[in-house]
Amino acid sequence: MKICYTPIGIIHTPFKTPRGVPIQPSAAQGVKGVVEVFEEYSQGLKDIEGFSHIILIYHFHLAKGDDLLVTPYMDEERHGVFATRAPSRPNPIGISVVRLVNVEKNRLYVEDVDIVDGTPLLDIKPYVPEFDIRNVERIGWLEKNVKKLKSTRDDGRFSMI
Repeated sequence: MKICYTPIGIIHTPFKTPRGVPIQPSAAQGVKGVVEVFEEYSQGLKDIEGFSHIILIYHFHLAKGDDLLVTPYMDEERHGVFATRAPSRPNPIGISVVRLVNVEKNRLYVEDVDIVDGTPLLDIKPYVPEFDIRNVERIGWLEKNVKKLKSTRDDGRFSMI
């Protein structure tokens, strides 16, 4: 079975290369970006301005390889790729929850962006805390490292251009 997606837009950010990109939106507070939705999909933006946050689903276009064991940014041990948020994976799909600041036609002005400039956008969904937030009991190997998040940036270790 082959599954193909067509980008619906492009994400524009200040990060021209992966090196230095915050590794999660919560570490990218205040970083501004623009989500340009292609004109043929702009009708799908109707009523999006009513949401303060949106979920961006995108293709890690610079990721190379799909290692099943990776050493993530905030750890020194190898973990299964599905226990990480590493970009180099069998299906290089990323998700980020960003703040929606303004909408002008087919352009969404956002903040808290942890994405490389020029990243192809696959989909947008509204972020709704009542739907999306769960109380969790454990966060695996990240438990000992989650405090490092605010100061951690992409260091180029993953197979990216």
